[in-house]
Amino acid sequence: MHDFCFTIPYGLLVLVGGVAGYLRKGSITSLAGGVGAGIVLLLAGFVSLKAFEKRRNSFFSLILETACALALTYVMGQRYLQTSKIMPAGLVALISAVMTAFYLFKIVTGGNHIPSKDK
Repeated sequence: MHDFCFTIPYGLLVLVGGVAGYLRKGSITSLAGGVGAGIVLLLAGFVSLKAFEKRRNSFFSLILETACALALTYVMGQRYLQTSKIMPAGLVALISAVMTAFYLFKIVTGGNHIPSKDK
């Protein structure tokens, strides 16, 4: 599976979660963090997708995705430990931890598998 297949939906989830946090609680922190991280993830996912279409790997995107997921894991994990609330902190921390593990796996295995060009 390619990183952008998960990164784009993950970025949308983070972005929508930030907007929802702002609309429900008026949290500027949720808006800035969620929208900021979501946009970074979406951009990295689209750059990775475009690189794949050109039959290349984008390790820059993969590193950026990993850093963003790792940061979300840490921040939301800390928030979960402080509040013990599954929603949204625990859920975002769990999803981000899984995404971090996936991205690290992709880095270790050499990025996206580029299929051979059949002539």
